[in-house]
Amino acid sequence: MSSPHIEVCFSPDFLFQHQLKGKIVVVVDIFRATSCMVTAFAHGVESIIPVAEVEQCKSLQATGLLAAAERDGLKLEGFDLDNSPFSYMQQNIRGKTIAVTTTNGTQAIAQSTAADEIVVGSFLNISSVASYLIESKKDCIVLCAGWKGHYNLEDTLFAGALVEKVKGHFEMEQDAALSALMLYKSSKSELLAITKESAHVKRLAKLNIHKDIEFCLTNDKYQVLPVYTNGRLVNVN
Repeated sequence: MSSPHIEVCFSPDFLFQHQLKGKIVVVVDIFRATSCMVTAFAHGVESIIPVAEVEQCKSLQATGLLAAAERDGLKLEGFDLDNSPFSYMQQNIRGKTIAVTTTNGTQAIAQSTAADEIVVGSFLNISSVASYLIESKKDCIVLCAGWKGHYNLEDTLFAGALVEKVKGHFEMEQDAALSALMLYKSSKSELLAITKESAHVKRLAKLNIHKDIEFCLTNDKYQVLPVYTNGRLVNVN
């Protein structure tokens, strides 16, 4: 019996090249949406409703939900939470459902709904993601959220790290997975230094969030696994 395949998609703009049906999509937005989502579940959030548009998020907030809205790295006025993982460590989020919209991460989730499953990945829960994929024995796509359709270094590094963890159980589909793996293997001893040179970190550096960057590169801080079910993310671990 042949092994399942793992693919890497460097941007949601390239997702049309991939067949989603029958596959698991791992959505990753390291700086910072999926890192925030993983952190939220680790701190007791019951569910997260990811939405593409600000107005959708505002409508959900009007029903009494906590809401987080970010565009271009900044919290939008009138919302409860921003896009820093440290915002999701508060006691007041425990047991709550949070509506979330972000520049890139929630857009990537919205574009992946034709897949059999959507899983949220980050360095913070990378082993939980890897174990889930290995146990599933299904073809999967690692979808890098990127930045407004553009290639993104840190998301690709995560994709390579995940490929390294599962490569004995999966065959690499196309050269994108191999490229991500090679990039990660050559960079993993100095991830923080390398990502500091990336366009997105330089963009976010203007917001003075250096502690966020370092935190989001931490391996296996949490054993949670957010999975998209019936329009919301829930922790299945």
